[in-house]
Amino acid sequence: MNTVMITGCSSGFGRETAEHFLSKGWSVVATMRTPREGVLPASDRLRLLPLDVTDRGSIAAAVEATGEIDALVNNAGIGWMGPLEGTPEETIRDLFETNTFGAMEMARAVVPQMRAHGSGTIVNVSSSTTLKPLPLLPIYTASKAAVNAFTECLALELEPFGIRTRLVLPGQAPGTRFATNARAKMAGAGGIPEAYRPLAERVFAAHAEAANREVTEPRDVVAAIWRAVTEPDCPLRLPAGADAVALAG
Repeated sequence: MNTVMITGCSSGFGRETAEHFLSKGWSVVATMRTPREGVLPASDRLRLLPLDVTDRGSIAAAVEATGEIDALVNNAGIGWMGPLEGTPEETIRDLFETNTFGAMEMARAVVPQMRAHGSGTIVNVSSSTTLKPLPLLPIYTASKAAVNAFTECLALELEPFGIRTRLVLPGQAPGTRFATNARAKMAGAGGIPEAYRPLAERVFAAHAEAANREVTEPRDVVAAIWRAVTEPDCPLRLPAGADAVALAG
């Protein structure tokens, strides 16, 4: 039975991806900072493990507890919307620690066993914001653009060992908690600086308008991740959702 390890399964894309792999007969290791019973349907093929992707000790413990891993899905991430001028240094570092370095450390933890087995797949979940520059997202987009470059180089580096590396780029997904959490973090840091508020109002209005159009549903992201794991010949980059596909052109 194949085993997939998925980070960031407490909600959103991670949780729905875990449910999908369970429905397909996979053994699923669903990780989150604080595991909670009832987040996912009970199954003898499901394990919930604590994992903080910013903590190397936590990563090592979770990988060791999992054992053989056929696929890793680096989904854990945090969002942020705000101008550079109003973004605290701590927030900048937090975004890169989770979104960028977290994905790198997870990959580094599983590559040795995959290389020894001569097989495996690593899927990194990035963002369609890397396909089109947007205001109020310079830090978040930079953290995800680094994941893109990392994934593309890693794919070339690991291919000789039979390890596949793929990139999933979700579009805007108003139905998830991601954007809400990002706005909440911004408010907690003091909100938008006065000089940027007219711009912010236009950006937020555009996001609200986009929510009424055909955008990204969680099922789009799940389908892209499933394809990345199970289709050997799929492209390295997989945009997920109608808006992401349009941006990818």
